[in-house]
Amino acid sequence: MSDRVLRGSRLGSVSYESEKHTELAPRVPTLYDCPRGHTTTVPFAAEADVPSTWECRVCGATALLRDGAQPEEKSGKPARTHWDMLLERRSIAELEEVLAERLEALHAEQDKVKAQLKADAKARKKSA
Repeated sequence: MSDRVLRGSRLGSVSYESEKHTELAPRVPTLYDCPRGHTTTVPFAAEADVPSTWECRVCGATALLRDGAQPEEKSGKPARTHWDMLLERRSIAELEEVLAERLEALHAEQDKVKAQLKADAKARKKSA
């Protein structure tokens, strides 16, 4: 009998508690200004640390805290590219020498393939 009472009551998806006798934390509305002129208001708890930037809800740009200090620029190392790491190991002259060797090897391989193709073409003509 008791399972019939709860049938269809959406248990777990709806809270049956009332908000009576509950006290919400004090909140402070914080304003952020977008570079495109939009204003975003975000409520934070009074004791919370307020971030200096927030994503604009309208356009997605980075909005800055109104009447707040500018965010500090992060000074990180620039990303090392493959070329930078290569230059740490070899000089430009060494790289040009390696390139010349590799090009010579590739051209020699291409010449072998071309000669083989010509020989195959001659063999096909003779058999035809």
